[in-house]
Amino acid sequence: MTQELLWTQFPYLWHMAEPGSWPSIRDNGLFSTSAILDQYEVDIEARNTILGERRPECVTITRKGMPNVVIRDNKPMSDGALRKCLQDGLTPEDWYRILNARTFFWLSQARLRRLLGAKAYRDKPQSILTLDTRSLVKAHIGSIELSAINSGSTIFNPVARGNNTFQSIADYDYEFLCKKRGATDAVVELVVMDRVPDIRDHVIAVHDAVGVNFTEVWRRKGADSSIGP
Repeated sequence: MTQELLWTQFPYLWHMAEPGSWPSIRDNGLFSTSAILDQYEVDIEARNTILGERRPECVTITRKGMPNVVIRDNKPMSDGALRKCLQDGLTPEDWYRILNARTFFWLSQARLRRLLGAKAYRDKPQSILTLDTRSLVKAHIGSIELSAINSGSTIFNPVARGNNTFQSIADYDYEFLCKKRGATDAVVELVVMDRVPDIRDHVIAVHDAVGVNFTEVWRRKGADSSIGP
């Protein structure tokens, strides 16, 4: 796949965050779970638990002089289901650590809305960031990977996953997946390794959401009012 095809086919990206987190994300950047733990100097025992185990609930991280940060749960996965679908000799702990090293973005508005309307999320407030794909890709091309699956879910029939689940844009076989699934479903996730410190430069709009009911919080000056979740 080429960069130009990626941002032409998927001009916008979406990120789900904790409600009220936009000012902190705007000022400090968007961090992977692993990067958050580095920044907050979390001790090794707690770090290993957070990075290598399933989180049934959100975890709040604190450090004196810094704002509290919430690390989101990973309820849609289970160790048992992961053992059935993991390849390349990976363990559930390996997979949790792989995910915790990345920041995640949806490429499909329809998928985002299905997730927001799902039982686990429909009554839980969220902050939704809408981003400019071209801007983010050009700034972080060396750290971007694509996935053909929802890598953080094993609900229903767990899809196989392993060392090749995340691929660079250049290595991603978009043409094959496009023929198999259709253009809009050929890429499911875009991830940036570690962190996006300049996230504010790529955000077009921010909305509060409860289910699929949205309230605009912020919009880039001059941005089309129709762009959003």
